[in-house]
Amino acid sequence: MQKIKRKTGFTIAELLLAVAIGGMLLAAVAFAFNASAINCRENEEIFKTMNNARQALFRITSQLRTADAVDPNAPNNQCSFITADGQDVTYDYRIADKKLYLITNVDGSAYVLCDNVTAATFTKTLTDDGLDCKSVLVSMTVVNGDMQRKLSAAAAVRKNLD
Repeated sequence: MQKIKRKTGFTIAELLLAVAIGGMLLAAVAFAFNASAINCRENEEIFKTMNNARQALFRITSQLRTADAVDPNAPNNQCSFITADGQDVTYDYRIADKKLYLITNVDGSAYVLCDNVTAATFTKTLTDDGLDCKSVLVSMTVVNGDMQRKLSAAAAVRKNLD
């Protein structure tokens, strides 16, 4: 009897099918990796924007708590006051360039405190006699790309808590 030799290995059709499936899997992994990298970058950018806004809010509320006098008549996009060390400052939100500024009123110099601000308000609660502020609520909305976040902080002016 003759022995029938069987060839072992893969046919060309099987190899093509394996290459096609492997290619699809690699494409799916590459797509997922790219989406993850884009998401990571966007999260990092909004984190930086929000961290900048939080630092601005912290500075404003820290100075407000120890302020000597707060202007109750300042518009809602501004907060003017005399700091504990005697500086006359104004925090001013300008919608035209979407920035929050710190203005030193003695020389009029302005410093950008926060970028990417789409809204900012300073809501003042007046004392019973209406001549000064008891507290100030600061609300800011920041945006980066398609992400938008609202942050708020409040500060009671300690000298006016009587």
